[in-house]
Amino acid sequence: MTASDDKKKSYGASRLVSRHVTEGADRAPHRSYFYSMGMSREVIDQPFIGVATTWNEAAPCNITLGRQAQAVKKGVAAYGGTPREFTTITVTDGIAMGHAGMKSSLVSREVIADSVELTMRGHCYDALIGLAGCDKSLPGLMMAMIRLNVPSVFIYGGSILPGSHRGKIVTVQDVFEAVGKHSAGKMDDEELDSLERVACPSGGSCGGQFTANTMACVSEAIGLALPNSASAPAPYESRDALCFDAGRAIMELLKHKIRPRDIVTRKSLENAAAIVAATGGSTNAALHLPAMAHEAGIDFDIHAVGEVFRRTPYIADLKPGGQYVAKDMHEAGGVQVALKTLYEGGFIHGDCLTVTGKTIAENLEDIRFNDEQVVVRRYHTPLSPTGGVVTLRGNLAEEGAIVKVAGMNNLTFEGPARVFDNEESAFAAVEKREYKEGEVLVIRYEGPRGGPGMREMLATTAALYGQGTGDKVALITDGRFSGATRGMCIGHVGPEAAVGGAIALVRDGDIIRIDAEKGTLELLVSDEELQKRRLEWKPRGTDYNAGALWKYAQTVQSACGGAVTHPGAKEETHIYADI
Repeated sequence: MTASDDKKKSYGASRLVSRHVTEGADRAPHRSYFYSMGMSREVIDQPFIGVATTWNEAAPCNITLGRQAQAVKKGVAAYGGTPREFTTITVTDGIAMGHAGMKSSLVSREVIADSVELTMRGHCYDALIGLAGCDKSLPGLMMAMIRLNVPSVFIYGGSILPGSHRGKIVTVQDVFEAVGKHSAGKMDDEELDSLERVACPSGGSCGGQFTANTMACVSEAIGLALPNSASAPAPYESRDALCFDAGRAIMELLKHKIRPRDIVTRKSLENAAAIVAATGGSTNAALHLPAMAHEAGIDFDIHAVGEVFRRTPYIADLKPGGQYVAKDMHEAGGVQVALKTLYEGGFIHGDCLTVTGKTIAENLEDIRFNDEQVVVRRYHTPLSPTGGVVTLRGNLAEEGAIVKVAGMNNLTFEGPARVFDNEESAFAAVEKREYKEGEVLVIRYEGPRGGPGMREMLATTAALYGQGTGDKVALITDGRFSGATRGMCIGHVGPEAAVGGAIALVRDGDIIRIDAEKGTLELLVSDEELQKRRLEWKPRGTDYNAGALWKYAQTVQSACGGAVTHPGAKEETHIYADI
């Protein structure tokens, strides 16, 4: 028996998926391709580790991932694996925001998961390390890991460094809100120009607790990422050591046959929801956690997420509702410090397995809470006793809706509706100040199917804050909000307008009552009147009758369950890892 045979045997060679392309005389043509790329027989005989990144030049979120992938590959090779690098798409929300390009954003999550699945299946890779930067790429890669169920490690590319403008720490959120100030005459061209030039000073994902950093925290809390891997900013060279260590971790997972569905359980999903609530994270987590659960065959919808939100204290003072950014949280001890105090308070499950091969509790044994820092509070001295995100339900949202309350003082709102059938008309009205304080702006036909694509509305909400009215109006949509959105902004309303949900029946002047303390969202119109309107309602078409957006609209399900597009693990008759 050769040394190569011994090495393969330690990983259970008869179970390695790569055997389908490396073993036997009939695979000589396949091996010839590997030789053409400079691979030796020894390298061909090792487990094949897919190294997937979302590197591109679209935005700073992804620009450092190529460099980090090289460190991952060195780690894989050092511990006896054969790394095979490939890339997939991203749609970067900051660039797509405020125009029709945002319709592509949530769709990209599915394309990322599907494309990684197809690459892994087609080339028979044995395990997966995935590196992601921008919002939808994080859940997209984690969904692929759970779906394939091969040993996997997730790596976040890291956050951007904060900018500085006139002595104040700034992020891209400030630039979006500056657009509103500019339209209101509160900021001139020169100041807007100077701000936009300094707000994003490095590579990395948006620095506040927006969607990317929220899902990065999730990756550690759910157990798919190595401890302390999520918080280091993208430019830090220390990220290379974390990436190298992922190579060791993936080979250990392969050797011990630890797979994502051993890690992603109901309990670990609750841990993930807890870190979202505790850090005042993005409402988009209420889409992505159900979608990840769906890949594992676990029922965990928006209301299951909401139950965890309600029992979890809000402890991290992070933007947009708070004062600090991801770099500050890293210097305060990172995600592990937040997990430590949540664990001490009984808010997370310590017995969940992680990619270290140890449990959450074991990973946290040596973590000490830093009382000198001011970013993360202990569980018994929270910013508020319940989480920074709240789910709602009522006759305007029978399936549910969600709002981020982190940093808000008033959790109730009641006012007359002003209705818009798309984001563009709403933004135009806001820009011209064609609304009144005390109104509830309703943006509909922007849901997963109706958009199609469930756009985020940061341009509109940021403009309101820039005009000084962000806390004087409410906004409701069947679309989404950016993690950078703040104020009484309610998204994910379901059923969506495109399928005849109650949001399609709202008329200008109808009174809407929001109570984020009780978790209710009510349209104060009689059942008889709503039934009359329902009989008069007719479905609307869209301009997307071909291509990827049309295809997405045909299969996408409700936002309540994660806006998923396939039947999920419950319908599987085989798992890729077992072929």
